[in-house]
Amino acid sequence: MPLEHNQPGRVSWKQWGTDLEPDSIRQMQNACALPVAAAAALMPDAHVGYGLPIGGVLATRGAVIPYAVGVDIACRVKLSVLDLPATELGTEQGRKRLTRAIEEETKFGVGGEFARRRTHDVMDRDWSVSPVTQRLKDKAAAQLGTSGSGNHFVEFGTFTLTEKTEDLEPGTYLALLSHSGSRGTGAGVCDFYSKLAMGQRTELPKDLSRLAWLDLDSQEGREYWDAMNLMGHYASANHALIHKHIAKHLGVRVISTFENHHNFAWKETHDVGRGPEELIVHRKGATPAGPGVLGFIPGSMASPGFLVLGKGGAGSLDSSSHGAGRVMSRTKARATFAWGNVRKDLKEKGVEVISAGLDEVPGVYKDIHTVMAAQQDLVEPLGRFDPKLVKMAPEGEKAED
Repeated sequence: MPLEHNQPGRVSWKQWGTDLEPDSIRQMQNACALPVAAAAALMPDAHVGYGLPIGGVLATRGAVIPYAVGVDIACRVKLSVLDLPATELGTEQGRKRLTRAIEEETKFGVGGEFARRRTHDVMDRDWSVSPVTQRLKDKAAAQLGTSGSGNHFVEFGTFTLTEKTEDLEPGTYLALLSHSGSRGTGAGVCDFYSKLAMGQRTELPKDLSRLAWLDLDSQEGREYWDAMNLMGHYASANHALIHKHIAKHLGVRVISTFENHHNFAWKETHDVGRGPEELIVHRKGATPAGPGVLGFIPGSMASPGFLVLGKGGAGSLDSSSHGAGRVMSRTKARATFAWGNVRKDLKEKGVEVISAGLDEVPGVYKDIHTVMAAQQDLVEPLGRFDPKLVKMAPEGEKAED
């Protein structure tokens, strides 16, 4: 059962999961003291973020908080079930073929771009909605279809569906899973408008400055909102291209796809004590999980992820976790783990890592099964993805998530 927090001068909120970082809880408490706050929730994958904790859900009235959306705006997960036998993962020739498809059809790293640019109609949208998107449009075009760094990945694995979902019958399939967002352009939007918001909210204490908000009826607020939504379309286009080109490279058909995003703000109607009203629901490292909403919650490079059906749990603002959640910083991870021991563990689990940094090894994440158990009132698992072939940004790449 979720733990309820009630404090004078703050909106009440519920916490899913136990043994969460005290600092992440403190960040949630601070967010709930904002004059624009209306409701909140904290997911079981929670850990410290900028302003709002990762795993934090915050509903506001008439305001949007750039750092409550996050740096990697509209980061998302996409699963494609391919018309290719899962046994392809069990042969050396098959793995080489799949590895080549990943390495040739997306790019990793902070500055990753294609020399021969990908094309998508997202670039035909109105990029003049803000000075940032207008200025960075060419950079966005160059990075179309790339994956970036940090916790972003492209993986092949086995996907086991336990009950019919949409047009997909129960069974075990070979699937492609990707996780990435809006690349450098999304980060540029966050940087510009978060600084603008902080400049307007000088009354906030320094340690709360990253909770600065923009009024949605202001020019700056409307610009940010339009830019954020454009980044949502752009991030989706990145995944669409990754999956399209990998499937084309392999010469296979995509049978079914599932996609959901986090690091975003939605206009939604909720009753949080005043009757139904439109609120701005920020989900930073959390994802929509309203009744009947499909989503995907990944684990780590050596633990499963789950296709889930939302239940709309009371007090959650129709949300769930977006993943397992970190248990240590990147710096601590690099000082704690060694590839020799990690590779031995991965081999035992049948996982091959094409490239990744020590700051993304399985031990830096919470146990996904514990996280899922903590939110069983929020989501129902329908299928399980087990990673077998994983590519992330190489060792030494700066994280951008």
